[in-house]
Amino acid sequence: MSEDVELKGSLRRVRDALAAKGYDFAVTRFPESTRTSAEAAAAIGCTIAQIAKSLVFRAAESDRPVLVIASGDNRVDTGKVAALLGEKIKRADADFVRARTGFAIGGVSPVAHKEPPLVLIDRDLLAHERIWAAAGAPNAVFPLAPGDLEALTGGRVAEVRQD
Repeated sequence: MSEDVELKGSLRRVRDALAAKGYDFAVTRFPESTRTSAEAAAAIGCTIAQIAKSLVFRAAESDRPVLVIASGDNRVDTGKVAALLGEKIKRADADFVRARTGFAIGGVSPVAHKEPPLVLIDRDLLAHERIWAAAGAPNAVFPLAPGDLEALTGGRVAEVRQD
């Protein structure tokens, strides 16, 4: 594990976006993958619920990217998300995710997207003192307080968990 060592590309973009909003979170890179919530939790040594997983969807009518930042152990209810947005959503493929966010699936950060997405934040993340989010690569994360997600992303907290 290494912190903030010569960050390049998307990792630097994430760190710079955080700094531009007044945050100084250390980006940590791991030798192993943090691509999935389970892998990230194992590498970090936290619970899966503390992983803020970034899921990108595609708004069906407007074609806008929709970012749902969900607790790592939750499945997202796409019906709830669609109701909150007022339009249907569909899964985004890898090409859409990379083109619209600038990140590969497994490393999508909540910040520094090429195109600002519509953002919803899983209410369940607020139950934790500290959470971890992807930092722009499938082996890099940064810690933050759940309340910081709203300020960083402009997103709104909502009930998105599938029951």
